Amino acid sequence: MQQNEKVDWFHIFLVAILFAVFVWSVINPNDFFTWILEMLPVPIGLTVLAVTYKRFRLTDLAYILICVHAIILLVGAHYTYAQVPLFNWIKEAFELSRNHYDRVGHFAQGFVPAILAREVFIRTSPLKGGKWLFFTVICVCLSISAVYELIEWAVAAISGTAAEAFLGTQGDVWDTQKDMALALLGAIAAQLLLAKLHDLQLKRQTVS
Repeated sequence: MQQNEKVDWFHIFLVAILFAVFVWSVINPNDFFTWILEMLPVPIGLTVLAVTYKRFRLTDLAYILICVHAIILLVGAHYTYAQVPLFNWIKEAFELSRNHYDRVGHFAQGFVPAILAREVFIRTSPLKGGKWLFFTVICVCLSISAVYELIEWAVAAISGTAAEAFLGTQGDVWDTQKDMALALLGAIAAQLLLAKLHDLQLKRQTVS
């Protein structure tokens, strides 16, 4: 059996961590409707990863980032993004105008997909590096962010005030623009900070 056909125990460990956080998240969430809306990307994403696991195994870096991003989503789903306790404490301690946990989520919304998009492009397209790969990855991440904002708008339009916690604007009229800007920064940061490590893992994966 080839190495890429085996189930990696490290990946099972990541799934176990994620399952434990999921169980915690579903127990007495702050708002169950919001919990459903916020956590939906997690089972959808895990289903896609499970279906493609054997024929398109990602790097360990990609799986770690996916796990971290999923945990961010599940924590936000449990408390709602405007009520995460640690960031409420930060808000009070530094006399901030809002709970900024959703900013972390939108930064991750650019940071994590950047590595996933980068991996897909390098492995399946002529883009193997350089400025065009960097730019194209940013475009993909901004597209994902824009689609998510459109989904938030659609849910709010359909559900009315029931989706207020899902939107998480906290009275900021520029919330949507700031969210997309953070996704942009996340996509740039991921490529600047992790490109060399990612390339190394991709090379090792190809050799194995």
